[in-house]
Amino acid sequence: MAGLKQRFFAWMMANAADNYEAAIAPRKTKLFEDLSGRVLELGPGAGPNLRYFDSNVDYVGIEPNVYMQLYLNQEAESCQINISVQQQTLENAGIADESFDFVVSTLVLCSVPNLEETLAQIYRVLKPGGKFLFIEHVAAPDGSLLRQVQDGVRPIWQWIGDGCQSNRDTGTALQEVGFSHLDYDSFDGPIPIAIVRPHIAGVATK
Repeated sequence: MAGLKQRFFAWMMANAADNYEAAIAPRKTKLFEDLSGRVLELGPGAGPNLRYFDSNVDYVGIEPNVYMQLYLNQEAESCQINISVQQQTLENAGIADESFDFVVSTLVLCSVPNLEETLAQIYRVLKPGGKFLFIEHVAAPDGSLLRQVQDGVRPIWQWIGDGCQSNRDTGTALQEVGFSHLDYDSFDGPIPIAIVRPHIAGVATK
């Protein structure tokens, strides 16, 4: 059952996200414009971010869903980027300290089992001065009606969305990691489903 769900989720990410990607494209173009050197991407999925990366980057992806690999390889070939992908979590990937210039995450931190541990690992693998670039859907403000809905539907949404949690307060968690500089914008993402519409996007510098 778990394998079937992951297979369907991979197909959906590859075939049903075109409208979102088209709408978010200007923000991604700006966010990734200076990307270079060694780049680690968490949960690259079907590879929608590869089109924004220079073909000369030294790219490593961490993607636990094995069914994403076919789509990711196809996108990498289309973008003419050589990629290396590990099919496990960041915590278990054995990546050396201070080994990447950039870490990238888009719509991934909502589904990691332990947000604080993942952020600590991101900080660990970044070189001094390295940057974490992110676009994530997040919890609505405390006390809002939308936050109450997010809290209420979280268990079923997590099952439907392959681990996605609708009420992750990622912005607050980022502030507690210890980055030397954190800059992000809050905005409504181009998603018709209200519970995952609140977004943040920005840069955290080690």
